[in-house]
Amino acid sequence: DAKRAVILEKAMENAGYLVAASMEEAVEIVNHAAAEHLSLQVADPMGVLHGIRCAGAVFLGNYAAVACGDYASGTNHVLPTAGYAQVHSGLDVQHFCRRSTVQLITREGLEGMGDTVETIAEAEGLVAHARSVRIRRELH
Repeated sequence: DAKRAVILEKAMENAGYLVAASMEEAVEIVNHAAAEHLSLQVADPMGVLHGIRCAGAVFLGNYAAVACGDYASGTNHVLPTAGYAQVHSGLDVQHFCRRSTVQLITREGLEGMGDTVETIAEAEGLVAHARSVRIRRELH
């Protein structure tokens, strides 16, 4: 239809390709581009996959059409666009799980970081934070 033709024409105006000297260089380019969808149509897609760090969704092999991922293969279609795959992942079950960070700091650990923590806290004007470390360091 005419509406899709206009969209396709616009997409093709922005399309391009790069030729890499090696698979390693190609992986480097791919990670820099951080595509929403990455289709690895290479002889050994599993061998290349280990180097991919920045892609929203990766499709392995000649039969893995992006449309399958969009509609039927079970992956989520909420993906980072415009290069945001460099810093974000696609939506998955982990986004709905609550996680907490946990710290166990020993006396030796506090001694090792105490000066730094006190200095930063004081620089930020958080004197009670600095004092909370100082008091703990004074305990026997």
